[in-house]
Amino acid sequence: MKWLYFYIAFLLGSILYSQSKLNQFLKPSDSLDISRRNAVVITETSLATLTLVGLNQLWYADYPRSNFKTINDSEEWLQMDKLGHVFSSYQLGSLGTNTLNWAGVSEKDQLLYGSTLGLGFLTAVEIMDGFSEEWGFSWTDMAANAAGTGLYVGQELLWDEQRILFKYSFHRTHFAQQRPDKLGNGFSEEFLKDYNGQTYWLSANIKSFLKTEGIPNWLNIAFGYGADGMLTGESNDLLFLNQNRTRQYYLSLDIDLRRIKTNSRLLKSVFSVLNVIKVPFPTLEFNNNGRIKLHYIYF
Repeated sequence: MKWLYFYIAFLLGSILYSQSKLNQFLKPSDSLDISRRNAVVITETSLATLTLVGLNQLWYADYPRSNFKTINDSEEWLQMDKLGHVFSSYQLGSLGTNTLNWAGVSEKDQLLYGSTLGLGFLTAVEIMDGFSEEWGFSWTDMAANAAGTGLYVGQELLWDEQRILFKYSFHRTHFAQQRPDKLGNGFSEEFLKDYNGQTYWLSANIKSFLKTEGIPNWLNIAFGYGADGMLTGESNDLLFLNQNRTRQYYLSLDIDLRRIKTNSRLLKSVFSVLNVIKVPFPTLEFNNNGRIKLHYIYF
C-alpha cells in the first residue's frame, strides 16, 4: 500500500507540475518576447501561405482561369454570405491580436499587425476569386471584410476591450438534402455551406454597458440574423422559382466565456476558442412575414 500511496503522490505531483508549466507557457508575456513573436509570425505566415496554396490547387484548379474581373453579388443569399465575411475577418483579427499579446507585443502593434490578419488573408482570397471564371472579385465582400476588422479595432480604440462579440451558431436544415452539391453533404460541409442553418450574432456584455451590480460579469444579450428558404443565391433562379426566402431576426441571451474567472490558463485558452460559438439559450424569433416564434433552445 505504501508503494501505491507513493505512486499516487508522484502522479499528482507530475500532473500539478505539468499544469504549472503549461500555465506558464500560456501566460502572456509582460514584455516583448522575441522568440515568441518570431514563432507567431512564422506560424501565421506559414499557415496562411499553405492555406492559399491549398485553395489554389484543390479548389480554384478545378475551374477555368480568367482575366481579373469584378462582380456585384450583394443581393445573393439574403446577405448571409456577407455576414460570413464579417465573422471571419473579426475572428481572424481577434486571433492575430491575441497571439501577439501572448508574445508581449505592444498594444499599438497588436492592432496594427494582429487585428488586420483577417483583412489581409481574405483580401488575398478575394483576389484569387477575381482571376476565376466561376467567381469574381466582390467589392461587397471586401466591404464586409473591412467591417469585421473595423468592429474589432473600433472597440479596442473606444473601450480597450471587446464589449460586443461577433458570434456564430448553426443547426441542420432539410434544404441541404435538396441541394447537397450547393449546400453541403453531411454535417461538416453543411456547417460551412448551408446558409439556411447559420445565424450570426452581435453579443453585447450587459454589465460593461449598464455598470450595475447584481448582473453576472459573463452575461450577454445577443441579437441575431439568419435566413431561411434559400436553395440558390438569387431569388429569380429559373430552376428554383418557388423559394420562400425569409429573413429572421433573433433576441436571446449568451455567455462571454472569456469573462468566467479561472486561474487555469488552459481553461482560459479553451474558453477563448469556444467563445466564437453562441451558447444555446431560449430565443425569440421575428421574421419578415410578421411572425413571432419562441424557441425553447436555439442553436
